[in-house]
Amino acid sequence: MRILVVGGGGREHALVWQLAKSAEVEKIFCAPGNAGIAALAECVPIDPAEMIKLRDFARGKGIDLTVVGPEAPLVGGIADLFRDADLHIFGPGGSGARLEGSKVWAKAFMKKYGIPSAAYAVFNDAPAARDYLNQIDYPVVVKADGLAAGKGVVVAADRASAHTAVQQLMVQKIFGQAGAQIVVEECLQGEEISLFALTDGNTLIMLPSAQDHKAVFEGDRGPNTGGMGAYSPAGIFTPKLLSEAKERVFAPVLQGLRAERIEYNGVLYAGCMLTAEGLKVLEFNVRFGDPETQVVMPRLSSPLPPLLMHTARGELAALEPPRWSADAAVCVVMASNGYPGNYETGKEIYGLEKARTEKGVVFHGGTAFKDGKIVSSGGRVLGVTAWGADLRTAQQQAYLLAGTINFEGAYYRRDIGYRSL
Repeated sequence: MRILVVGGGGREHALVWQLAKSAEVEKIFCAPGNAGIAALAECVPIDPAEMIKLRDFARGKGIDLTVVGPEAPLVGGIADLFRDADLHIFGPGGSGARLEGSKVWAKAFMKKYGIPSAAYAVFNDAPAARDYLNQIDYPVVVKADGLAAGKGVVVAADRASAHTAVQQLMVQKIFGQAGAQIVVEECLQGEEISLFALTDGNTLIMLPSAQDHKAVFEGDRGPNTGGMGAYSPAGIFTPKLLSEAKERVFAPVLQGLRAERIEYNGVLYAGCMLTAEGLKVLEFNVRFGDPETQVVMPRLSSPLPPLLMHTARGELAALEPPRWSADAAVCVVMASNGYPGNYETGKEIYGLEKARTEKGVVFHGGTAFKDGKIVSSGGRVLGVTAWGADLRTAQQQAYLLAGTINFEGAYYRRDIGYRSL
């Protein structure tokens, strides 16, 4: 098989790393890739937004399967473009990608098909939103309708914070047209969990549970980030909870997609809150999570390529269920100083050659080559991942590996996995 992976972060590195283990994979390309991915795949300088260039590249190189990492090209319709050209691609078309691309559409979909979620209201103009904010109780969650690189969600503890969020999203338009519409919803209380399933629209294969840490500082304090670390399995994810998730969340989604005549071939992510009333959906994503992928992929003990190809071709029912290791996995994200705010890049990374063990791997999130050296090129630079017989062992090993790596301004949380431990 010849495979093209679209994207250039830690999630894509984890996918490439697992794909490269398979004997049936002849060649992997990654667009655009990064300094870590370059050791396993040929990196090509095509931005994920350049969808026609990606299609033409796949045609020209005889690509058997394209795997899309980030959400923006999926929402933009890259899967439709590829399928129209008779190219196999892992990821939903533009219609299905609205589950992530439009919070307003997703909330209406959940309401229509009885998927448990927070109560909400939708607003198209700032004055109406402000009037509503003056009449409700707090805290609430204010969300931009469109894609905002994971930053368009504000948990407002009081009225002043909510009004500030409306001003930034709808008036100042800090995320452009993504904030033209907003959702204001109740703030759910409980423990958050990340649930994943592969689906071709008919068959559903649940993946191992994971939990990530969004806040930048220990104890889940400070501003939210794209994710400062993750672990799998999540301690709260019992067989009973798995059954509830399939019955109350994933099965109704598939029913709704079929009713809407929407084809969906890819991964479905449900960010859920385990509340006193049971699971409730916070959001849907239509791609693998980051950094959750960095702890799920190391636990896969059967080949990844057939799993993705059967999903892309609508043939999941014919595939034997994947096998998963009983090991736990922990990923510690090493970030640039100042992230998620302003941060510097171009810092040389030392110690990567020492961070290689039989039960550990360093996934590159934001790295590049400069003058023959590997340097930082993003806010989340590395995902130091390790696995072991239990969560404590995996955590200890991950921090041992992280301690061997350094770059100027490097920062990472020291408590990844604490909720389960």
